[in-house]
Amino acid sequence: MFTVQYKDKVNGWQKPKIVPLGNISLHPASKVLHYAVELFEGMKAYRGVDDKIRLFRPDLNMIRMNRSAERSGLPTFDSEEMIKVLCRLIQIDQEWVPHSETSSLYIRPTLIGTDPALGVITSESALLFAICSPVDSYFSGGFKSTSLLADPRYTRAWPGGCGDRKMGCNYAPAVKIQRQAVDQGLQSVLWLFGEDDQITEAGTMNIFIVLKNENGEKELVTPPLSGLILPGIIRSSVLDLAREHKRTLISERNINMKELIYHLEKGRCLEMFGVGTACAVLPITSILYKDTLLEIPTLEQKDKEFEFYYKILTSIQYGHVDHPWGVCIDDYYKSEIK
Repeated sequence: MFTVQYKDKVNGWQKPKIVPLGNISLHPASKVLHYAVELFEGMKAYRGVDDKIRLFRPDLNMIRMNRSAERSGLPTFDSEEMIKVLCRLIQIDQEWVPHSETSSLYIRPTLIGTDPALGVITSESALLFAICSPVDSYFSGGFKSTSLLADPRYTRAWPGGCGDRKMGCNYAPAVKIQRQAVDQGLQSVLWLFGEDDQITEAGTMNIFIVLKNENGEKELVTPPLSGLILPGIIRSSVLDLAREHKRTLISERNINMKELIYHLEKGRCLEMFGVGTACAVLPITSILYKDTLLEIPTLEQKDKEFEFYYKILTSIQYGHVDHPWGVCIDDYYKSEIK
């Protein structure tokens, strides 16, 4: 793991350290323990077919992490220096990066407020650290789909809140609802918002829906970055690829459950899938909404959009194609860390 302290009264950021994984000692009044003054990121390191280890668009993770830090009242950092430290850590722990195209090394950078004093004010001290763990693919043995609980009684985010930042306070209230979904035989939660039940996110994933319009054209729909959803790295990448390949029309717009049901009844909803670092792309095949199970024909399509994007993304991540989104750690870890 790596750690670096921030002390506002001692020139800010101290020198980063890479140390064996171990416990963290905190004063019981530390702000993170009382007011959830913390944030984190989710990244992966992939061992490519050429045996090179790559990160996927780490610059976007750093931009998002700094935005979360600003919203939390915690110190920001130099993105390039942070990527250097992470690459140095991965280089040291490189044997933990699986020699497999179905696995990867998950990386969890975290920033917490550590002021040892009660009181809802900004923290003048902080701890930035990162831990790593090998993880398997969501798709061992082939594509798997997921089912969702859409319960209008619960919402994940609201205007003016922090639903577009990767902060722990967004996740704790979701745990109980996730458990309710599992208890009903479902895998995750489809988060809705507003009186018209707008679709926002699925679990910790961004959402895409493939519709067929009245002219028979495919439309790739995803909720806009209005402050209610996380600006996902895979979401951004799918949109970039969609614009490049021009397979469908592209719409960043609100879509609610009424419209989704209408398209299902008309046979115009072709696919629905979630995207995120953990799964890359995950097909959605059913939604339980107001005691009605809605079946989504995602896996029934001949030319599947979700599969198209999954193949391109994983080809970049595992080095089948040379692409600027796949960043080799060798390009960073030999650089001098300031």
